[in-house]
Amino acid sequence: MRRSLFLNILHNLQQVNKHFMQTHDATGAPRLSSVQKMTAALWILQHSAPADPVDEYIRINETTAIAALSFFTKTIIAIYEGVYLRSPNEADVTRLLQKGEQHGFPEMLGSLDCMHWRCDTCLTAQASAYTGH
Repeated sequence: MRRSLFLNILHNLQQVNKHFMQTHDATGAPRLSSVQKMTAALWILQHSAPADPVDEYIRINETTAIAALSFFTKTIIAIYEGVYLRSPNEADVTRLLQKGEQHGFPEMLGSLDCMHWRCDTCLTAQASAYTGH
């Protein structure tokens, strides 16, 4: 993920959910940073992994990682639901069909099953592993 995109999402999260703001404990020591919390949530989502290994990678305990993931997903839905997490309207469908046609996939809407396409950049050992499946 580009740094600018990461920071933009983090800024949006901080505007909606104060959980992603860095706070200080009773002694004045800083608690976990907002970057650590968002990184933990993204790491769990990316690796489809339990929260426990996050402790070793990001130095955040399992309970805090689970809380960060929960706050992250709820806040992302609240922020982006109207723009990205909705069914496409007629204008979206038209735009997607035009874009697909420009790239050589006329009347294609939805996912492209790449299993039927020849891959010239596959590793030699896997060159024909998925052909025709």
